[in-house]
Amino acid sequence: MTSAAHRDARPREEAPPSADGLTVGRAAALVGVSVKTLHHWDAIGLVRPSGRTWAGHRVYSGDDVARMHRVLVYRELGFPLAEIGRILDDPDADERDHLRRQRAQLVERIDRLRKMLDAVDRMLEASGRGMRLTPEEQVEIFGADWRPAWVEEAEERWGDSAQWAQYAERAAAMSPQDWRDVKAETDALHADLAAACRAGVAPGSAAANALAERHRALMSRYFDCTHAMHACIARGYVREPGFADYYDAFAPGLTVWLRDVIFANAAAHGVDPQTAAWE
Repeated sequence: MTSAAHRDARPREEAPPSADGLTVGRAAALVGVSVKTLHHWDAIGLVRPSGRTWAGHRVYSGDDVARMHRVLVYRELGFPLAEIGRILDDPDADERDHLRRQRAQLVERIDRLRKMLDAVDRMLEASGRGMRLTPEEQVEIFGADWRPAWVEEAEERWGDSAQWAQYAERAAAMSPQDWRDVKAETDALHADLAAACRAGVAPGSAAANALAERHRALMSRYFDCTHAMHACIARGYVREPGFADYYDAFAPGLTVWLRDVIFANAAAHGVDPQTAAWE
């Protein structure tokens, strides 16, 4: 192969920078952006190459590169490109004022992100703990009909919700005796609900509303249950056969009656139970 052939076989490289300035490829590599980005900035008039080589090719000067760095700073701070251009080109623009405003917004954003990070950490910690009872203790406390797998099924269904995170955090802090107390409270409530249903206590009455609040308070042991959430839970009781079978075992028709009781109580607190949404 001839020396000319060797020269032709070598990869073609961009022309080296001249004393006149930097080519687009060199400028892009210097500031850490793509050539496509510099072409876009050139097209919208944000940063245009202001110099030319002896051969007439447009190149970026030192001032152009300095402007690129300023653009990058403003872009990192969240300014739109159009606003960056106005700031850099307006001789009357108060650059320090713009930066002070953006700094205040960044402080707010950092505060929000810290709060979000704390919430995620709490959810991770709580989801790693959950109910501390062994399967044997669960059956001993909740009865022979209890299935420990129900907890895992519930986590698969609602594990991504804020309410499940609350439940996991609270459940992890409960001792076996705490769970026995909850079970006793639940049994007493179910007995009172069944007796009221058999007696024909009217939904919306003072007695029915008191029972609804006891039921909501029981839910709130696990997560903060609003009246709107309570109405959503009541809708689920009727729609899902498993819940209906569970409540109707205490008294025939208890599921529908309990829904009506919860609905009436929610309405008394300004919530439309038919359109209530999970909060």
